[in-house]
Amino acid sequence: MKDLTEHFIAGERVYDGVLLKVQRDLVRLPDGSEGTREYIRHPGAVAIVPVFDDGRVLLERQFRYPHRRVFIELPAGKLEPGEPHLDTARRELLEETGYSAAEWTRLGVIHTAIAYTDEAIELFLAKRLEYQGGTKLDAGEFVETIAVGFDQAIEMLRDGRITDAKSVAGLLWMKVFLAV
Repeated sequence: MKDLTEHFIAGERVYDGVLLKVQRDLVRLPDGSEGTREYIRHPGAVAIVPVFDDGRVLLERQFRYPHRRVFIELPAGKLEPGEPHLDTARRELLEETGYSAAEWTRLGVIHTAIAYTDEAIELFLAKRLEYQGGTKLDAGEFVETIAVGFDQAIEMLRDGRITDAKSVAGLLWMKVFLAV
């Protein structure tokens, strides 16, 4: 197999935002020539598939500004510096939905847009949910939770009501690999 590795030569941060950092690197390409790579640095995130004892899935409705519309998606959130993925998943589930889970299973990882960001999202299954009483949303965050049957969630993928990549991946992971 060919070595397709690109090697870093030099780089600069061209934008340093609160969440996202934009990087521009000069790289040595596999044929020896040079190229430029621009990409978004992301701190990493988690997404949770919260499943009630009766098989319903807890989803969220949230307005996403880049698309100017409300999306239906899994609870999710970004890692804080030094925070383990499972701790982030527990924190985000509680903050966004008011639920905790007694049983956690790591499902896998997805890389959301490999051509222009280093974002990786760890997927978790959360079971044995217990309501803790209220959400603790971040300032400027507005979320509504909904619980739907698992088959209904899969139908929402099929008919385009759920299009968010992490949610599609998490729900299909459950359907295919855990045969829900």
